[in-house]
Amino acid sequence: MELLNQNLMLYLCAYLIAGIPFGYLLAKKFAGVDIKNAGSGNIGATNVLRVVKAQDPSLAKKLGAATLFLDAIKGIVMIVVGMMLGVPESVLWTLAVLSVIGHCFSAFLFFEGGKGVATGFGVFLIMMPIPALIAIGVWLGASKGLKISSLSSLIGLIAFIIASYLLYPEVEGIGSHAPIWIIAIIIFYKHTPNIVRLFNKEEGRV
Repeated sequence: MELLNQNLMLYLCAYLIAGIPFGYLLAKKFAGVDIKNAGSGNIGATNVLRVVKAQDPSLAKKLGAATLFLDAIKGIVMIVVGMMLGVPESVLWTLAVLSVIGHCFSAFLFFEGGKGVATGFGVFLIMMPIPALIAIGVWLGASKGLKISSLSSLIGLIAFIIASYLLYPEVEGIGSHAPIWIIAIIIFYKHTPNIVRLFNKEEGRV
């Protein structure tokens, strides 16, 4: 029972911590902008950069970078805590999934939220470092070449999925890629408007 209570506490903390809308808070505090009602309405680093850039390019870069870092870190925090407590891989992967869910469907924003890219790559970096580094490299390369944040992120995600199967045919401790697919589906779902704009050739560049 004590172990069950510990895991439930970890799950709740993972969801709530990941739900902290850093992009919204930083843009509101330092730029006086409500990014939920500006640009794409997203609380992620790309929208922070795009919206704040119109009034202060230098500040926009700082806030965008801070948002990206904090959104990634908040997905890592409870996994590291779980590792320190020695919980099994199945619990760690559950924490990873709940972190992405918390960011994308934040309790602090009436279950709205970001698109899960930074948080997702954050948890992947801890759970599968090599595939994550490959994916981040692909993501950065695509970003530089395409200048389209959403498409670059999805290409990076696909790269991670492929690398995870090549390097880890059976995921240690759970024997399944199910958590990865859950995270990927959530991220693709949150990018639905971007995908529609991409097909219509209306997606903005950064």
